[in-house]
Amino acid sequence: MFDLTPTVDPADKPGFYRDLDQQLASLFEGEHDPIANAANMSALLYLAMPELNWAGFYFLPEGTDVLVVGPFQGKPACVRIPIGKGVCGTAVAKRETVLVPDVHAFPGHIACDAASQSELVVPLIRDGRVLGVLDLDSPRAGRFDADDPAGVERLVARYLASLLS
Repeated sequence: MFDLTPTVDPADKPGFYRDLDQQLASLFEGEHDPIANAANMSALLYLAMPELNWAGFYFLPEGTDVLVVGPFQGKPACVRIPIGKGVCGTAVAKRETVLVPDVHAFPGHIACDAASQSELVVPLIRDGRVLGVLDLDSPRAGRFDADDPAGVERLVARYLASLLS
């Protein structure tokens, strides 16, 4: 049984993300299924990270140009997001992390949950191919700062390393 034991103050972001990375390593140990690991990662992030109203994955099926919702925690989500649309589709198109302090100022933001005020999206890139994104939404504008992208990118790297080739 997994026990969420946040041992680091979320105000110490580097330490907080190191702790989350260790907890993910424990969750992923011996498991290589992408859906199972995405489900557990979504649950961990949703429970451990303060001020989130959505944490989850969108996957990009090979040969398509539309993200499809995967495992998540939060309110029901938009099922399909075209590449280049919204924050998630923009992260895929740019192949880079996108941090949006105020989603209302982001052109073309897709509001799956009207409560969302800020968003952080990290693309899942493996062997040069975008597999999807990890999407984190917050009901507080400015929730994500300069420390969050590096921390979440580390967690995404842990997720990608858990997958079999």
